[in-house]
Amino acid sequence: MEMKNSCKGRIAVVGMGPGMESMMTMQALKALDAADVIVGYTVYLDLLGDRFKDKELLSTPMKQETERCRLAFAEAAKGKSVAMVCSGDAGIYGMASLMFEIKEELGSEAADVVIDVIPGITAASSGAAVLGAPLNHDFCVISLSDLLTPWELIEKRLRAAAEGDFAIAIYNPSSKKRHDYLQRACDILLETEEP
Repeated sequence: MEMKNSCKGRIAVVGMGPGMESMMTMQALKALDAADVIVGYTVYLDLLGDRFKDKELLSTPMKQETERCRLAFAEAAKGKSVAMVCSGDAGIYGMASLMFEIKEELGSEAADVVIDVIPGITAASSGAAVLGAPLNHDFCVISLSDLLTPWELIEKRLRAAAEGDFAIAIYNPSSKKRHDYLQRACDILLETEEP
């Protein structure tokens, strides 16, 4: 959906795919072209390259997603067309759900803001394309991040996916605090799956 400058209070949440412009959807590129302001994590703005260098680019560091959303709403309140960028797909471990949560939290302050979610190519589908066709039929994606989901629920999901014989794409496999989570996930899957 193309944004228009006369459309006050409009934010496009843009999934920019794996990061290369050639792997962005036409819809994503059009939304970015139409934006007055592009808001995103610093690394994602860098990935956009020179094509959008004349736009107003606003960023926050990693782990400041909420602040980024508030920044997008503040710019939209000024009558600017705003694009909030995230990697992959905006709705799959992206910024779309958080934008709707912040809009609800802001209440009347953001009541007239329209949010357009612009889909992108997910890490699961772009990674699968490199491998061939591992997600050919039924599959699921499971994040190992326990920032918003308790580990006990992640374990339950891993066991259910293995029991259901799904192809599984694992997101957020590890971090400094979660260095052993991928091994733990593999151990859980090996309770059901063949090595």
